[in-house]
Amino acid sequence: MARWALWPLLAFTVFMALSPNPPQMPIDRMGDKFTHMTAFAVLTLMARIAYPAMPAMRLLERMALFGALIEVFQAIPELHRDCDWRDWVADMVATSAMLALTGLTGRFRASSR
Repeated sequence: MARWALWPLLAFTVFMALSPNPPQMPIDRMGDKFTHMTAFAVLTLMARIAYPAMPAMRLLERMALFGALIEVFQAIPELHRDCDWRDWVADMVATSAMLALTGLTGRFRASSR
């Protein structure tokens, strides 16, 4: 079930990141970096649930590539978006934090059995 939920979330993220005029969301008031971190934390959590056997480093690698591709595509002038390496850093901070959190949770669950 989580795999089916992950793909629409990824598509929504791409739409919001690459749309020249994305719809305004309530979270936008918190700032661009907060929005990036929230999106990547949720995506990482869903990916961890959808693919629990995937090693954390592989998931980190794939999220890093996904975030970098978004920034590269945002550099296309016709999209009227801003490519900012700090957005990618925010993505990676959130991804790393969520991987650490889910790793700890997994250890607690395993030790309680």
